[in-house]
Amino acid sequence: MDDDSRYEAVRSRDARFDGVFYTAVRTTGIYCRPSCPALTPKRANVTFHPSAAAAQAAGYRACRRCRPDAVPGSAEWNVRADAVGRAMRMIADGVVDRDGVTGLAARLGYSPRQVQRQLTAELGAGPVALARAQRAHTARILLRTTDLPVTEIAFAAGFASVRQFNDTIRQIYARTPTQLRGSRTAAPRDGAGVPLRLAHRGPYAAREVFDFLARRAVAGIEEITGEPGTRRYRRSLDLPHGTGVAEVGESGGPGWLPARLRLTDLRDLTTAVQRLRRLFDLDADPYAVAERFAADPRLGPLAAARPGLRSPGAAQLHELAVRAVLGQQITVAAARTLAGTLVAAYGKPLPAPDGALTHVFPTADALAEAPLTELGMPDTRRRTLRALCAALAEGTVVLEPGADRDAAQAALLALPGIGPWTAGYLRMRALGDPDVFLPGDAGVRHGLAAIGAGPGDAGGWRPWRSYAVHHLWRAAGDAQPRVSPAVPS
Repeated sequence: MDDDSRYEAVRSRDARFDGVFYTAVRTTGIYCRPSCPALTPKRANVTFHPSAAAAQAAGYRACRRCRPDAVPGSAEWNVRADAVGRAMRMIADGVVDRDGVTGLAARLGYSPRQVQRQLTAELGAGPVALARAQRAHTARILLRTTDLPVTEIAFAAGFASVRQFNDTIRQIYARTPTQLRGSRTAAPRDGAGVPLRLAHRGPYAAREVFDFLARRAVAGIEEITGEPGTRRYRRSLDLPHGTGVAEVGESGGPGWLPARLRLTDLRDLTTAVQRLRRLFDLDADPYAVAERFAADPRLGPLAAARPGLRSPGAAQLHELAVRAVLGQQITVAAARTLAGTLVAAYGKPLPAPDGALTHVFPTADALAEAPLTELGMPDTRRRTLRALCAALAEGTVVLEPGADRDAAQAALLALPGIGPWTAGYLRMRALGDPDVFLPGDAGVRHGLAAIGAGPGDAGGWRPWRSYAVHHLWRAAGDAQPRVSPAVPS
């Protein structure tokens, strides 16, 4: 897009571009999302920025009406596999807050100076500024949804000092932390966790996503409560500073899903939110996916029938890897039972049970040397599972936000018992690659047959083949309701 086409998107208040770019108005000193309902500014007064951090660095403060700091993330970072895309996924997960720019650069294989230069060139801000913008958003959530002391919020959001926290909030929101808290509309925290609204763009096929998660919910770490339409997905989380329990509702409002997080350490808030966003694929661009599929006479009707179908990711990446191996060549139900047995035998108990949630998933370290005799599966698969967990624990296989997808897939395929299906499935869900096709998957083959297509047609579905896989799985289920596609984890 050029600036003129960006301005046309602003004039039409096109929500498809929220999070893709930001609009700053010279005369007011405010930056907005493209869909802001305020009066459209004159073209001569408008500048455009590729990130909220860039707008903030240019001296603009966030609009109080459209809250541009709370938009869905750009789907571009999921598509891109280069250093900038990987860095953005890591920053969102809190790597800079935990390990600094040096830690981010080490994960990327570049020097800190190179990372600074690449991010500034593309996003108008370096890693520190991007992380700072994210910390400010976390602080605003805590100020407006909890009664925690301001000092505690400063450190929970990731700021190094109260002074830095105060200066940042004043710069971005043109208010002091106390003023920002005083104008809140949300109720104070009631002891049941931090309430959130998880934003997404475009239509969201919540029923299908909750169906997908419900079929795979593992006892002890996951549960689905309520009836279809009002269900709530709940799960435990093992986080950098402690544990947590997350709850996401099926029924939200226009452009968001309701959520609640209970954390033993509020420093994990940013990381926990990003894990939920990946699990529910909330940063996807359903408009781009629909546009690509609409041109295909066979896949197009499936996409039109289920607008906003997502490709769910994973909240715990090593967990998904283990579950993928457990589910090799067996049904979804059998894989879920095996995973529940594993959790009961090796999972770490929560500080206190929370409903049906009692544990967090076992760590890779714990499983690498475990006998696994509780699991009713072939010895060869036990060896595969231990080898995978050892590789994850040692860092031979890296599954984390921003990991090099090609390198991770190659490392997985080098392990005994890991074939193309398992590696591709992990690339799609654990690493969030939107362009994975699984031609050897039974459900995909059934789906292709149901719509009269073949594997060769998948080339026209790039770069969104992961979404095509989910449409094909749904088509297979509709055509063969008694067949459970081999998508175990």
